[in-house]
Amino acid sequence: MNFTQRYVALGDSFTEGVGDEDETRPNGVRGWADRVAEQVVLADSSWGYANLAIRGKKLHQVLNEQVDAAIAMSPTLVTIYAGGNDILRPKVDIDAIVAAYEGGIAKLRSSGAAVMVFTGFDSGSAPVIGRTRGRTAVYNELVREIVEKNEAVLVDYWRMRELQDERYWAVDRIHMSPAGHMLTAKKVLEVLRGTDAIDVPELENLPSRNRVEQLRRDAQWARVYLGPWVSRRLRGVSSGDNLTARYPELTHPPLPA
Repeated sequence: MNFTQRYVALGDSFTEGVGDEDETRPNGVRGWADRVAEQVVLADSSWGYANLAIRGKKLHQVLNEQVDAAIAMSPTLVTIYAGGNDILRPKVDIDAIVAAYEGGIAKLRSSGAAVMVFTGFDSGSAPVIGRTRGRTAVYNELVREIVEKNEAVLVDYWRMRELQDERYWAVDRIHMSPAGHMLTAKKVLEVLRGTDAIDVPELENLPSRNRVEQLRRDAQWARVYLGPWVSRRLRGVSSGDNLTARYPELTHPPLPA
């Protein structure tokens, strides 16, 4: 197809769509970026869409493996979020990774594309991962600076307070649920000043839990999700090692019925 406008999504599991399962799609997920692309294409079929994001990628991998590939598509719009997997590591140089990030964003902007960048999520209320809240806050301030300097567009994920509700998150507590991806898609479209036909489902009532029940729930989460995640990090293994980009070439995303 000969697309006159082109949207390319870059990043890690956040942009790949993990947590929003759909076995009919590549890598078995859909995600907010697909949902944004669907709405954009429904409004104007001249748009093409590519999604190069792969779960588990660190910032340098996103920059080295995805930026040039995106530029080769002559993008009109690029969305990018990288650095979350770096922040979760035991040690990280926030200044160094954001300096590299700025180089990638500047390169994308020099291609003529509009570039949309995300801050990191406020994980302060999350068990274990909440310990990285301070790192994320520093990362976010530096990201806001490079967005302003490079005349990019910011989606302030940190300030999406609705997402503090656990019902917007998958059972692994790391990735968003389908409702979280839908809400994020609506927020992105708001920043793009686009209308949408996305209906975020009504959230089910949370069950009441006493302290003992919550501790049991946390222990089960640590055993089923946290333990394997830590094990992969110690072994240098990524959940995305055997995966390829979901939409490596420009296409129309599958449209909702």
